[in-house]
Amino acid sequence: MAAIERDFKRSVIYQVYVKSFCDSDGDGVGDLPGVTSKLDYLAALGVDYVWLTPFYPSPQRDGGYDVSDYRAVDPLFGTMGDFDGLVAEAHRRGIGVMLDMVLCHTSDRHEWFQRALAGEERFRRFYILRDGRGSSGPGDPGEPPTNWQCAFGGPAWEWEPRLGKWYLHMHDVSQPDLDWTNPEVRRACADVVRFWKERGVDGFRFDVVSLISKPEVFEDTPDGSCRRLVADGPHVHEYLQELVAQAGIDGMLTVGEMAATTLGNCIRYTRPEDHELSMTFSFHHLKVDYADGDKWALKEPDIAELRRLFRDWQEGMQAGGGWNALFWDNHDQPRAVTRFGGREGAGERGSSWDRVGKMLAVLSFTMQGTPYIYQGDELGMANAGYASIDAYADVESVNAYRMLVEGGASADEALRIVGERSRDNGRTPMQWTGGHAAGFTDGEPWLAVPATARKVNAEAEDGVEGSMLEFYRGLVRLRHELPVLAEGRVRFLDAGAGAPKVIAFERTLGDVRLVSVCSFDARACTVDGGDLALGDGYRRLAGNYDDEPPRADDGSLALRPQEAVVYLQ
Repeated sequence: MAAIERDFKRSVIYQVYVKSFCDSDGDGVGDLPGVTSKLDYLAALGVDYVWLTPFYPSPQRDGGYDVSDYRAVDPLFGTMGDFDGLVAEAHRRGIGVMLDMVLCHTSDRHEWFQRALAGEERFRRFYILRDGRGSSGPGDPGEPPTNWQCAFGGPAWEWEPRLGKWYLHMHDVSQPDLDWTNPEVRRACADVVRFWKERGVDGFRFDVVSLISKPEVFEDTPDGSCRRLVADGPHVHEYLQELVAQAGIDGMLTVGEMAATTLGNCIRYTRPEDHELSMTFSFHHLKVDYADGDKWALKEPDIAELRRLFRDWQEGMQAGGGWNALFWDNHDQPRAVTRFGGREGAGERGSSWDRVGKMLAVLSFTMQGTPYIYQGDELGMANAGYASIDAYADVESVNAYRMLVEGGASADEALRIVGERSRDNGRTPMQWTGGHAAGFTDGEPWLAVPATARKVNAEAEDGVEGSMLEFYRGLVRLRHELPVLAEGRVRFLDAGAGAPKVIAFERTLGDVRLVSVCSFDARACTVDGGDLALGDGYRRLAGNYDDEPPRADDGSLALRPQEAVVYLQ
């Protein structure tokens, strides 16, 4: 039995990117003892679980998501004793521990791949190997089996002479995909999950798990993009059900990262009767500022599309009996406070940074699903704003910069685009103080600290009325205290033509009704009161201004720029 068992519908989960959270030994890299040293901070925030990103041995080609040993701790992050101590201390504070399971691919340094390279047929079958098109026979690579492109740019196939085959890597070339059609692979992955469960782990997050079941036929796509062809593959539900049963984790807190997924599949992944996952991450709402669907082509966020996506997924998952994970940021995303308009006045009350950061929190915490806080969200951490491509460490960002320049963009324009989109925006060191390296390390941090850390940090916000940190603490308390937020139904409301950038919805449970209204508009706007139906019995429960917006006799709300307000009947 897991040591910590909470109703995931009433829980709040905090994601720690271990490498950037807290460095205990001065080497500039966060570590497990550093996380343990900050458990009192997390307990004071009120979170129920802490999700740790990979700390396993890794060459760090992809921030630790290239795992070379699933059952050990990388010395960079500490020891197994440090891990066991962290779990014990978290449990002592009533906090559960979730681990990241990266089971779609391994590092090419993993023993399995190395044994495949050495010629062991058993381990060759662990990976997806194909002959090249047009090959004349052994030793002749020919052309890649398909035109697929990997997530980080370039072909998704790599010729390996020692294998005499091309191997598939949906991500970096150093991350060969596992072949889940092989029952031995599936058993080995279940053994990994069970190993950590038996060490006291309380939940699991499964990385890009929607990609584990490849299509029956590998074929070219019009543009080389293969994620939609691979996502939600023909046996993915069968594989997940088997994994959950074999690892003995049915009923534990689990979440799947679902790349290029569909609503129908996410319902299947999460409805209890299918015994797969507790909830899913989907990413459609974080592509509303991609021009023509291209991550590296910028446009202003399309709030009408954002509203449609939230409505369809919230109401659709509810109708199908599924469950959402609610989030804006993670280790793979730029900071939402920057991308949705909070660009001025970092650390200052009443600024766009203050309004947008709190508005995003209100929206996430009042929808149906389980809220996730990514480290620094609760402080209002913003994009890095680096002045040179040399400051970036992320392989995807560096590759994107090169391809943008090769495609004709100027160096300045390429840097501007990478500055908006880079995953390093979410990986900058946690901002504990306004001092050296933001209090993250006594040494030199592995990634530069943004200048905003001087004002945006835990020390400056802790206990300060109206701060971002105290605002988040209040929302965590509401999630714990109000059954309507955990169990209530959701229905999206029409804000009217005068509020084109407003997202409004209600949560209802019995006779209790909660109404959440969130404006992404940098200008004032008016919300039609008809669908809101805010009668005399409603009180303002929360908001990102000190007072509530004026309400006219017809019930309409005169919202101020980027205002969020929640009413409870």
